[in-house]
Amino acid sequence: MLGSRLDLLKQEWIDVVFSDRNKAYGAYELRQQNSKRTGFALLIGISLFVFVIALPTIINAVKGIIPKEKEKVKITDVILTPPPPVDQTKKPPPPVPEPPKPKVDQVKFPPPVVKPDDEVKDEEPPTVKELEVADPGQETRKGDPNAEIRIDEPVGDADVKQVIEGDPNEIFNAVEQPPAFPGGLAAFGNYLSKNIRYPAVARENNVQGRVFLQFVVEKDGSLTDIKVLRSLGSGTDEEAIRVLKKSPRWTPGVQNGRNVRVLFTVPIAFNLASE
Repeated sequence: MLGSRLDLLKQEWIDVVFSDRNKAYGAYELRQQNSKRTGFALLIGISLFVFVIALPTIINAVKGIIPKEKEKVKITDVILTPPPPVDQTKKPPPPVPEPPKPKVDQVKFPPPVVKPDDEVKDEEPPTVKELEVADPGQETRKGDPNAEIRIDEPVGDADVKQVIEGDPNEIFNAVEQPPAFPGGLAAFGNYLSKNIRYPAVARENNVQGRVFLQFVVEKDGSLTDIKVLRSLGSGTDEEAIRVLKKSPRWTPGVQNGRNVRVLFTVPIAFNLASE
């Protein structure tokens, strides 16, 4: 009870203590605002304590607000269908006969006559007037346009080879050297995994599987006439066609030592990667 009456922090006791003293010195003001400052410090301490306790809950709530990274698409099971074997019993097309060459006029020069020195007469060269009426050169004779021209003998040391040319636009199903993606099968799989974007509709509907495409590898290695043989839907067909159109040039197929057009079939797999 005595202690409650002697509470020096009460305003009336502060006035008693600082009566007849310099209240502008600062101590009086500090004693007067002591309760406010103590309450403010206590409020800050409680706030910091509550913040530290609630920090894990705040972090989990912030993680729920931040959007997750886009789901990575894993492209697997890329299988190139090998072309059918070459039919060795199939004979090449017969050679195309060459058209007959037109007859042309031929000019035949007689061989020069060489005489020994003792038979050559020392004569003065003819004058200009004599040359005007004389024939100083050999006689030009008109060739026979119906004469046969021999082409069975090669000219010089060149080798004569017979080239068999078929239809330049023919599309082969099987060739001696089939076309291939630059770098092989593994490089083609890496190209698909880096460039295919999984369609949003297929992702939402959990559409997975393979799209079978057929196309023509041209003589220069470009891909044309891309068609879908077996569809998967939900935008996967269009995405597979887009990636093939963006593909770098392939190594063209070779038949009889020349580049030819080859029909090719490839499956492209769409699989959602599991986290």
